[in-house]
Amino acid sequence: MTLRADTPPATAEVRRFTPPQRWIHRTTAALMGLCVVTAACLYIPQLAELVGRRALVVTLHQWSGLALPVPALAGLASRAFRADLGRLNRFGPHDRTWLRAALHRDKRHASRPAAKFNAGQKLYAAWIAGATLVMLATGLMMWFTHLTPLLWRTSATFVHDWLALTIGIVLAGHIGMALADPESRRGMRTGNVSRDWADREHPLWRP
Repeated sequence: MTLRADTPPATAEVRRFTPPQRWIHRTTAALMGLCVVTAACLYIPQLAELVGRRALVVTLHQWSGLALPVPALAGLASRAFRADLGRLNRFGPHDRTWLRAALHRDKRHASRPAAKFNAGQKLYAAWIAGATLVMLATGLMMWFTHLTPLLWRTSATFVHDWLALTIGIVLAGHIGMALADPESRRGMRTGNVSRDWADREHPLWRP
């Protein structure tokens, strides 16, 4: 079978994420979403009245929060996931250039050099990982009240509540950025992205 001369060539694709990496992301997102939704039902009176069953909501919130680090810990068995953790943990000169361009709202692709992950993604990953650990620690203090003094529990409640609000805002920004980039979403959904997108958005990445 021969192709007609005017048949456009198929767009080349590159593998961005393996199935275990996509499973980690989806599972973590589901647990984080459950944490946020149940927290909203506990703290917003209108939602609390609408949903009811406060004891069930509290249980779901506690166990989803406790399970939140599990997908990432299980993912350490994946070589590809460990490699991406290393990439996210390295901040180079090109990342500082990317941040300066972002702060100055320079939308030219040439002014925002990025490897597999850009500087914004690296900062988000580091922040959300740290916030998750703080939420886990403060949540355990609030859950097991007999293990810590009252002052610790009061401070933990303050930090937990305000950090939860901050996480909600940051997550909304993360989702907004994902909605604005269909090709990035496709990479997380299918594992593949187009070569054109990779060369344009992540020119220093060599898959």
